[in-house]
Amino acid sequence: MCAGTHVLISTDSLCRRRDAVEVIGAVLVAKATGVGHRRSAAMVGVPVSTVRGWLRRFARIVESVRVWFTVLAHDLDPMLAPVAPTGTAVGDAVEAIAVAARAASLRLAPVEPWWFASAASGGRLLSNTGWPWAGAR
Repeated sequence: MCAGTHVLISTDSLCRRRDAVEVIGAVLVAKATGVGHRRSAAMVGVPVSTVRGWLRRFARIVESVRVWFTVLAHDLDPMLAPVAPTGTAVGDAVEAIAVAARAASLRLAPVEPWWFASAASGGRLLSNTGWPWAGAR
């Protein structure tokens, strides 16, 4: 008998986050293109403090996210070319997520990029505990 609790999380959300993963993803894409947190918050209709929290958390784990999704992309498509750098750490991580989602869509079935990011991270894309980047700070 298992003594653990099992919770299934939908791919349209992230663990311990109230907003849909597409909303969080839109903020991350905006940050990758140079948009500030205040403008991003207004764009998605979320409080500035919430967006700032997402961006701070992502900044702490950005390299782990980039590596995780780059490896996953190449696992899904071994013939994939190297993921091109964008010039920013957030941009590189967002690009790695997009490339991995494209590889998954081509190999498995069409999937929305941010839903894929949620599923591939077990809902923990912005998590500060647990797999896959428990050691990241």
